[in-house]
Amino acid sequence: MNSKTLSIKEVLVIGLMLFALFLGAGNLIFPPALGQQAGEHLWPAILGFLITGVGLPLLGVVAIGKSGNDLQGLANRVNPVFSIIFTFVMYLALGPFFGIPRTGTVAYEIGVLPFLPESVGKYGVALFIYTIVFFGVTYWLSLNPSKLVDRIGKLLTPMLIIILAMLLIKAFIDPMGVAHAPQGDYVEGAFFKGFLEGYLTMDTIAALVFGIVVINAIKDKGVTDRSEIAKVSIQAGVIAALGLALVYVSLGYLGATSIDAIGMAENGGAILSGSANYLYGYFGNVVLGLAITFACLTTSVGLVSSCSQFFEKVLPISYKTSVLIITIFSAIIANVGLTELIRFSIPVLVAIYPLAIVLIALSFLHNLFKGRAEVYGYSLIFTGVVSIVDGLKTANLFVDTLNNLFGFLPLFDLGVGWLVPAIIGAVVGFIISSIKTPHPSSQLEEANNN
Repeated sequence: MNSKTLSIKEVLVIGLMLFALFLGAGNLIFPPALGQQAGEHLWPAILGFLITGVGLPLLGVVAIGKSGNDLQGLANRVNPVFSIIFTFVMYLALGPFFGIPRTGTVAYEIGVLPFLPESVGKYGVALFIYTIVFFGVTYWLSLNPSKLVDRIGKLLTPMLIIILAMLLIKAFIDPMGVAHAPQGDYVEGAFFKGFLEGYLTMDTIAALVFGIVVINAIKDKGVTDRSEIAKVSIQAGVIAALGLALVYVSLGYLGATSIDAIGMAENGGAILSGSANYLYGYFGNVVLGLAITFACLTTSVGLVSSCSQFFEKVLPISYKTSVLIITIFSAIIANVGLTELIRFSIPVLVAIYPLAIVLIALSFLHNLFKGRAEVYGYSLIFTGVVSIVDGLKTANLFVDTLNNLFGFLPLFDLGVGWLVPAIIGAVVGFIISSIKTPHPSSQLEEANNN
């Protein structure tokens, strides 16, 4: 049977689904804060942000699409044991331990808490009830992955876009003020500061996790040819990237022009809340609450579905049972509150994020070094040593000692000290593999010639 070719409309729906999966609450909060601090230097700052906040995730989607496999299959190029351990860590970190619970707590704190009387308290019964409802909806939407495209791409995403457009279009038509002088690192190095801020979105890891959702959504449409799956994955990734870029630029502009109206805010959430109230009054806060809720919900559904499909594959557990366990566990963890979740999650994510970047980069160079496992292995080992150090520093553990031991590395102070070791590791791996034994492909060629 010939593989089906998707229509432009079907590709667009899958692209919109991926856009909504990426666009979590954190993605809505970072750009406004960047805008306020960058001020008149907004455009070089937002360009740097787009490279790491949009470009790297797009490459992650392309890497999964080209390989025709999921994250485990991509990581298996390194080593089967590494593949299992790395994939489990990635899915657990972005899934039930940190990523999924955080969607519920962010939706609560920005979308619900501002409307509650102070007597209710920040957490407690109100958060407990909300997480039951939020993750109950997540459970229902995640139960049937074959309907994920229809439920998110055709229903939730358009609603999210409409709500965001109400806020952002008015910010352009009727600006709240003018951009002020840049602050801090944005004064001299706006581009590089924005570059690092985009790095902190952690969406590159999410791209690897969401890859399985995109591939399965394409297959559910009747596409079986590997090259066609790769083609549609790339097209969907481009659609999602363009959507993210448009939202980020708009939110950055909103932040840059908001100081005259709402003053300097301590975080992006406060900027959004203040701007929504200034532009639309009480109705604006309602609009913002809905936008944040839909953004968090779509990300939550995507993560639950991705994790459940992975656990069904590697564990003796059904997809539906996995969805139930993950949503219940996430609801429990969410009740520790957003501050504690972030405090525990950031060091872990900082430690594993560079590994994801290097794995993606090597996947694009796979044919160049003929897929030698040693290149993957040594590059990731060298990267992992430094990224774990970065994670420990983020957790404020052994900071002085680690700075003394690793401070000589280029870019270490900027949090990307792993870059040069990753390159050195790849070169070392290539040399060792060349000396040790001929590559299997070379042996096969010799056998064929004989």
